[in-house]
Amino acid sequence: MFMTEKPIVQNLNDGSKSWNHRFNLFTAKIYLPKSNLPSDIINFGFSAPYLLYFTDQFLSDSDAKAFAEKSGLSKIAERHAGSVVFISPNNEGGWEKAPEGIFEEIIENSKIHQYHENGFAILLNRFTNSCDGYAIRGAIYKTCVYGKGKAADYIAKNLLKPLNGAGLWGPADVTPTVCILENLSVKPEFGRRNMPVASINNTSEINAIIKESTDFSYFADGDDVNYAEVYDSFAGKFRRWGWTGDLQDEPDFEALGMIEEPCFAEVKTSKDNNGDDKGTERHKIGYISYYNKNLFNEGSVPLLLCFHGGGDSAKYIAQVSEWYKVAHDHNFLLVCIENHLNSTATEMMELIEILKKQYKIDETRIFASGFSMGGCKSWDLYQEYPKVFAGLAPMDATFELGLNVFGQPSPVEINKTELVPVFYAGGEITPLPELPFQAEKCRERMEYVLKVNRCTAKYDVKFEDKDNWENKIWGISGDLVNVVHDNSRDSDLTMNFFASDDGIFYTVFASISGQGHECRYHTCENAWLFLSQFQRTKDGKIVLAE
Repeated sequence: MFMTEKPIVQNLNDGSKSWNHRFNLFTAKIYLPKSNLPSDIINFGFSAPYLLYFTDQFLSDSDAKAFAEKSGLSKIAERHAGSVVFISPNNEGGWEKAPEGIFEEIIENSKIHQYHENGFAILLNRFTNSCDGYAIRGAIYKTCVYGKGKAADYIAKNLLKPLNGAGLWGPADVTPTVCILENLSVKPEFGRRNMPVASINNTSEINAIIKESTDFSYFADGDDVNYAEVYDSFAGKFRRWGWTGDLQDEPDFEALGMIEEPCFAEVKTSKDNNGDDKGTERHKIGYISYYNKNLFNEGSVPLLLCFHGGGDSAKYIAQVSEWYKVAHDHNFLLVCIENHLNSTATEMMELIEILKKQYKIDETRIFASGFSMGGCKSWDLYQEYPKVFAGLAPMDATFELGLNVFGQPSPVEINKTELVPVFYAGGEITPLPELPFQAEKCRERMEYVLKVNRCTAKYDVKFEDKDNWENKIWGISGDLVNVVHDNSRDSDLTMNFFASDDGIFYTVFASISGQGHECRYHTCENAWLFLSQFQRTKDGKIVLAE
């Protein structure tokens, strides 16, 4: 999809930046205003709104910057450490003659691409196809499309309906989250009621159509309408998940009575670090803490470390999986680690000690979880530092036994005797190997955990004999099987509980029907309900929590 024209990066005088990129159907100018947020340590961009402005003509750097500032788009981007992307069509005749498919091509080229080197993932930037820093900062699931005049007409005719395109893991609903339409000259053509539209300076007839066609609308008139105000009042309240196209509410932490606290700490770089800071003496680890405002009023509290997937961020895993909501509902401290693929399990141990000084943490109730590559990081903790944790919930991925998240051999002899409560879950229709029926490494990981956790179940199934397994997903069923329905997604979480030699269920292997490679609130909450039963006493024993 990339054309041969080399991207040009301009550093503007105030610390902002601008990129130009030409594709098959459109040309993009990316304006990145300077932000006061610590975006060099914490990736705010993956949860920032993805601001797309459809412009009638290609803008110069100075014109793009001036418009972004005057319209309020720059203010939105600054607050969220995001960017503003100006889109103009490549065809003659502008938006009036523009073909369908421009938006789908934008999304196709807005994905993070990965390749692997020395066993771990390297991210290629959206639009630049290089590793020189994120040109675009903004989440596709929070795409806001702006248009005025003929550009708004194009949006009204082509983007207010279900749009199918290429998601990160395959076909997906790529419909914009919100469309902001100004000075329309055509009647908008809706194809879905969950299509939020902000109508600016449109006729009463057009406004009536919008009001009748969507469940989410906003109306404003006047020469001084500011997009930042429209975002705060309306557009910023939504997000859309790509696999299903479902519209969701964006979390309001102030209304929830929660703190979202970006932080960073400096740790000693361990010898097995194969990330960007390999060979340094010390490096910084960014993290975001989530907790209820009154959490520490009654004393020390449980801690759950959370690790994002490859290509994701701390804010992304907190909000898309809704671990923040689990922390709110069940009153514990959630700490989401930024860029954990640049840190090791050993460095997490130093970070935990730092967190103990920052917050009132119950040292007997320290837990961790992670999705995808973050799930692999959780397995590192099981292999290397089992005595620190009262429970772990890896999700949706594993490396071969004995390898760490860098795909390298563990720097220490892996855990063979220390019982750790485990809740592992994976999607039943995932395109990636997550469950034993999909890959030998998943079967081997299950066998390993059952042995270390002293489970009484006999697990002697072979991967090559999977067609004859009693349980088609895990090989064998648990000593206890519990199915919990998720009404929000019409799916089932099937949990296999395995008893250890003391009769207690420390081990759960779970699968989610109809789920691909993803991680959601229902599974996370059930993982927490299981893990929170346990604590690790000062002498290292796992006991049921008081």
